[in-house]
Amino acid sequence: MENFLIMLLIVIISILQFTTTVSEMCNPQDKATLLQIKKELGHPAKLSSWDPTTDCCGKWVGVAACDNHTHRVTDLLLNQLDLYKPLYIPPSIFNLTSLSSIILASTPNLIGAIPPSITNLTNLTSLQIFKTGVSGEIPHTLWKIQTLSTIVFEQNKLTGPLPPSLSSLPNLFFLSLDYNQLTGTIPNSYGFFSKSLQMLSLSNNRLSGKIPPSLQKLKVKYVNLGQNSLEGDASMLFGSKKSTEVIFLGDNFLTFDFEKLGLGTNLQSVDLRNNRVYGKLPAGLTKLKLTALNVSNNNLCGQIPQGGKLQSFNESCYAHNKCLCGSPLTACRA
Repeated sequence: MENFLIMLLIVIISILQFTTTVSEMCNPQDKATLLQIKKELGHPAKLSSWDPTTDCCGKWVGVAACDNHTHRVTDLLLNQLDLYKPLYIPPSIFNLTSLSSIILASTPNLIGAIPPSITNLTNLTSLQIFKTGVSGEIPHTLWKIQTLSTIVFEQNKLTGPLPPSLSSLPNLFFLSLDYNQLTGTIPNSYGFFSKSLQMLSLSNNRLSGKIPPSLQKLKVKYVNLGQNSLEGDASMLFGSKKSTEVIFLGDNFLTFDFEKLGLGTNLQSVDLRNNRVYGKLPAGLTKLKLTALNVSNNNLCGQIPQGGKLQSFNESCYAHNKCLCGSPLTACRA
């Protein structure tokens, strides 16, 4: 009887060990790397669930997904980390070579430059760093991650020029670099993004100079170059054959004749406020299904065309022009 109980106990222990092994979804190497990341971040309370005795793929906050077959970590979300002092991006992150998505967000105490070793993540499709204290230049080697489809570097402290090589990413769909301190001109190469690019947003930076004519080739749905110091012509962003839906160019020093622009039928939102745009409002605006229009603080003249959505916008959207008149502004003089 005693031998039987001992044998039964051995069987039960074996079953429990096997069950534990099967239920452990996290690759041991990735698990060790994650624990090192936690250490490099000063053991923030937000990562208290990162317990070495539990499965990192099932119970660890921020480990958003693992591959069902390889058990490698594929999606990492580190958001609102309570860092006790300013710390750099943990270098160990770039040892998680199966990552397809990484988000570092809403952590002001995350500082320093984006390390060059980011190119180790050759499977990355989405790279998002926003609302942090990350500074320095955007790595010019990002083009090496040919799988990238989304780059979001918003509301950081990034400086320096726009990397011309970003346009060589064949699958890039979404590029947003808003609210940084980027300087210099828009590279000519940005007119040669692949057809996959649908959003280009470079607003609220310190970009200057002229918009390169090559941007006429863009096939994007959304373009935002507002709140910079760009000057000269912007007509290349418009066109009767373009499928662009949103064009934001407000708060620059742009100078062009609005009346002469071609307008694509998909255009829904246009912001030209606080520029030096002149001429008349195009009659073609009445044929568009506009949801937003702001041309205030320019040098526009003549009567606001009647019809379409133009009279649905309040007078502040047309105010402070050279001699613009007609509803919703005061009537034009006979």
